[in-house]
Parts: sequence; structure tokens; C-alpha cells
Amino acid sequence: MADRDDFDRRLQEARARQGLEAAPKGRGGGLPGGAWGIGFRVGVELVSALAVGLAIGWALDRWLGTGPWLLMLFVVLGVAAGVLNVYRVFMPRSGPR
Repeated sequence: MADRDDFDRRLQEARARQGLEAAPKGRGGGLPGGAWGIGFRVGVELVSALAVGLAIGWALDRWLGTGPWLLMLFVVLGVAAGVLNVYRVFMPRSGPR
């Protein structure tokens, strides 16, 4: 039985060093920041990137008199930036190995 206890202790220490300990179950369903927090962050990322692209495109079009072309370009760039930010939320970089 001592071997089993020793194995469990070493396994728990290794999991803690690697950051693999399970998050405590709480109101958020066990997700870091909670499911509502992640959903809110994703929404804010998408809307803010689109709003910044829209504002830059509109301002450049008014300043340069280029019609809707820069507005359309920066809206597309804003959407792309928002999708990239959402991708980064769900696929975080792995740490050094």
C-alpha cells in the first residue's frame, strides 16, 4: 500500500509542476474565468476589433475622400483581427518545453 501512496503523491506533484491540476468546479463550469467570462471576452474582442476597423476606415475615407473603399478594407481587416483574437483565446500558446 505504501507503493500506491508514494505513486499517488509523485503523480500529484508532477501534475502540479506541469500545471495539469484540474480547476475547481465552480459557477463557471470549471473553465478558467468561467464560461460567462470567456463568452463576454470573445464578444468584446469581436466587437472592438470591428469598431476600430470601422473607425479607422471611416476617418481615412473622410480625410482622403476615397469613398467607401478604405472603410470596406478596414472593416474586413477588423473582422480578421477579431477572429484572430478569438482564435488566440481558445488556442493559447504552449509554454516552453
